[in-house]
Amino acid sequence: MNPSVITPASAVEASIPAPGKLQPLAVLELLKPVTWFPPMWAFMCGVVSSGVALSGNWHLAIGGVILAGPLVCAMSQAINDWYDRHVDAINEPDRPIPSGRVPGRWGLYIALIWTVLSLVMAWFLGPAVLAATVVGLVLAAAYSAPPFRLKNNGWWGNAACGICYEGLAWFTGAAVMTGGWPDWRIVTLAILYSAGAHGIMTLNDFKSIEGDREMNVRTIPVQIGAANAARVASVVMTLPQLAVIGLLYSWDKPVHAGIIVVAVLLQLVVFSYYLLRADSLAANPRRNAAFTNLYGVTLYVAGMLVSALAISSILSAGL
Repeated sequence: MNPSVITPASAVEASIPAPGKLQPLAVLELLKPVTWFPPMWAFMCGVVSSGVALSGNWHLAIGGVILAGPLVCAMSQAINDWYDRHVDAINEPDRPIPSGRVPGRWGLYIALIWTVLSLVMAWFLGPAVLAATVVGLVLAAAYSAPPFRLKNNGWWGNAACGICYEGLAWFTGAAVMTGGWPDWRIVTLAILYSAGAHGIMTLNDFKSIEGDREMNVRTIPVQIGAANAARVASVVMTLPQLAVIGLLYSWDKPVHAGIIVVAVLLQLVVFSYYLLRADSLAANPRRNAAFTNLYGVTLYVAGMLVSALAISSILSAGL
């Protein structure tokens, strides 16, 4: 083999930083606090949807929020950065690991430490929470690490992220408050919003198309092109919300359903302007996907809370 040719495998091995001093602020950057919001929000939606009063249960809610964001989600970010260090060297060379601010194998060690901390916290919160946490940690590892490395195929990888970020976090929030398996309507909403989050993850992949293509990370934009990926993301985000609207109407919650109708219509306006216009998308797909994430996803998660409030009122009424 020509030694001047750099293969993906050799790039991975060469991308382990030299041993050095670990920088605390770099560790915080590695854990990406900005990414903790989605699972923490989903967890709180689960808490709200349970219909159980927070009074006397604040310790459970706070512990669960810490579990969902600063522990499980942070672990997923650390392990993802470790196994993505060769891709980040192309897309984001200033990230903590490729820049050497998290030296040696500290990125991997931090992921393992956070895994243990997550399991300990989940154990204190109850069996159902522990089971959901184990599933979440396994999916987080399978997403980034070989031999599965689900992120190498966007269809599988985005599904794993949607389940972890939305469905499992929602389920966990309800399980913490009820002390067991949540009501079937809560589980149904968690599944639907997990499905929609698949589209959110597709939008997130627009920022690294060049590096993903070079390193053979087959995200949806890489596989089918930016324009088709934009259409897929829009449809995948919209259809589960339409199902939620139908369910809320059938559960005699027309006001909550109507609010989500408005949110979906506004999302479609955002999709149409930033993603579905060929001239707009072609001009700057990375920027336009970021704008869609900012506005469209905000409306999406607002609908999650509205639907959680609807279920809470149903369960509080004993229906």
